[in-house]
Amino acid sequence: MKIKPEELEQQGYLLMDNLGHRDIIPFVKKYIKTKTFYSVLYKLINVIAAFLLGIWLWKCDYYNNVSIGKGLNYLSYGIFMALALIPLHEFIHVLAYKSQGATKTSYDANLKKFYFMAIADQFVANKKEFTIVALAPFTVISAALLIMFIFSGPLFSITILSTFLTHTACCSGDFGLLSYFEVHRDKMIVTYDDKSNGISYFYGKE
Repeated sequence: MKIKPEELEQQGYLLMDNLGHRDIIPFVKKYIKTKTFYSVLYKLINVIAAFLLGIWLWKCDYYNNVSIGKGLNYLSYGIFMALALIPLHEFIHVLAYKSQGATKTSYDANLKKFYFMAIADQFVANKKEFTIVALAPFTVISAALLIMFIFSGPLFSITILSTFLTHTACCSGDFGLLSYFEVHRDKMIVTYDDKSNGISYFYGKE
């Protein structure tokens, strides 16, 4: 949006919530548990991915003579691969922010609480812009994994499915924030990050 944070109240927006970046986990948990389109979609994708991974392990054991133990080893590789994708995930967030007009982008992380986030300092994003930013990593990485799955053999396909499941699970923050927008869809929600204070603000208007 071509609007500065200090102009929001002049445009009729009222502060609805402020989210300290160190408190993002309980915030996300609250809205990922709230029944919205995005929270249901997130849970559905995870269930489908877990089901497919289980079926694929059985198929590899039954048809390809791959033992469950060996299959679980390749499954664990997928977990590590998904964790290794975290920097790429956040980088895609930043690219998406830049595509929407943000200029001051950066990263934040807390290994103790295990959260990672891309920040667009003082950039006001509406629902459409934030949706693009939030879903970009999930969409790009999932598409890449699907292509890799199509051309992979039985063992590496287990790793790919495991990577997909783990990465999807790690997208809870993105889907949780989108769920917040959905809960307040009647309020024309906009948001911006204040990097210096470590806070994200959410404003809305009728």
